Amino acid sequence: MTVLKVNGYTIETGAKLAGANLAGADLAGADLRDANLAGADLAGADLTGANLNTAKLRGADLTGARMGGAKLTKADLSGANLRHANLDGANLRDANLSGATMPDGTKHDGIEPTTTVLIVNGYTIEAAANLRDANLRDANLRDANLAGADLEGANLAGANLAGTDLYGTNLRGANLYFTNLRGANLRGANLEGANLYGTNLEGTNLEGTNLQGATMPDGTIHE
Repeated sequence: MTVLKVNGYTIETGAKLAGANLAGADLAGADLRDANLAGADLAGADLTGANLNTAKLRGADLTGARMGGAKLTKADLSGANLRHANLDGANLRDANLSGATMPDGTKHDGIEPTTTVLIVNGYTIEAAANLRDANLRDANLRDANLAGADLEGANLAGANLAGTDLYGTNLRGANLYFTNLRGANLRGANLEGANLYGTNLEGTNLEGTNLQGATMPDGTIHE
């Protein structure tokens, strides 16, 4: 089913748009599942909330593109230019980012598809990620996989971590002030000295969790 026409191109699910000039195009919320956009010029395009699951974006120019909340599960972004792109909240689970230029200008050196879940506030959120001292205040990480991640000293105040897998995660000294951890898995996590004041821990798995010196939801210090 046709979604819309932009710059003379028909934009639809599975569309063949390899090499198309879509610079600055308004594709917010568009359904581009499985579309072939290899080598396309999407610089400055608005792809906010667009569905690009399994899309082919190999070598595409996405410089400065707005991709907040976009769905990019299993998308091929190998060699794509994502410099200055806004990927906050984009779902990049199992996307191929091999050789892609990331928003901060660094090259992604992965050969195999990544297990990235989200990019929030400029930080790549994935299992075992290094997020020490990251500012993730009010971030939506519901049901994310952060098992084994290093979040020591991170600011997660007001964040939504409901149902998130934080198994073995390092949250030493992290700020979890009024964070939603309902149903989260914190088994074996290190929360030493963390601030959990006002945090929702309903249904949270705290088996083997290190809470020494942590400020608990009621304001008491765990001994």
